[in-house]
Amino acid sequence: MIQLNIACLLAALFLAPVAQADIVDLLPRIKPSIVGVGSQHPLRSPRIRMSGTGFVVADGRHVVTNAHVPPTLLETERGETLAVLLRGRGGERSVEVRRAEKVANDPEHDLLLLKIEGEPLPALKLGNSDQAREGQQFFFTGYPIGAVLGLHPATHRAGLAAVAPIYSRVASVKSLTPRLIRQAEDPFLIFQLDATAYPGNSGSPVYDAETGTVMAVVNSVFIKGSKESALKDPSGISYAIPVNYVRALLESAGLKP
Repeated sequence: MIQLNIACLLAALFLAPVAQADIVDLLPRIKPSIVGVGSQHPLRSPRIRMSGTGFVVADGRHVVTNAHVPPTLLETERGETLAVLLRGRGGERSVEVRRAEKVANDPEHDLLLLKIEGEPLPALKLGNSDQAREGQQFFFTGYPIGAVLGLHPATHRAGLAAVAPIYSRVASVKSLTPRLIRQAEDPFLIFQLDATAYPGNSGSPVYDAETGTVMAVVNSVFIKGSKESALKDPSGISYAIPVNYVRALLESAGLKP
């Protein structure tokens, strides 16, 4: 019994820091693949607006984000274009802006694939979300409140609290929408995370801390009350789209996941 207690104590002392060391060593490889997603407008002030997060996949010239992240309508006649933002090489305040275009869209799973101009960027590896288990620990990296805090990727721990259907009951028939009806007829599984995400985190990759493989994409936060309460009183519950839907999106665009 004494030997068993000693073994448990040693495990508690030495195994716990390993996970921390893993993420510390992994982040320098993750961050170069994290980008901001928004638009640029030559006649607007500020010229660049960031509305969410994305991450580089496939050949390094494609970015995955949420379908709801980019502006719905662009003033293309005035020169507004989709844009991907990344840290430049000129220091902390240096920002590189690349034009982007939509190449594949999956609105039912809130996913969007963009193609970006310029040299390829480091791409993240996609995992198999069917292998995720409740209770598993992940991390996600993105730009919480990016429009205010700027292009400084932040990393948060995320426990997989539940794998459950996205559809949930509504308070009354008046609350039904065509999308909710479709989800009720054919619900799909979504990851419920024990994590606090903020506006701007949409599109952040959820990845394994040891391997860096992406397992899901942050897409929404459970909000208590108004949208403003997501900032001042976060619920600590977030949702993410399993990465196997990202795989299907890439394949529909003729890309190798």
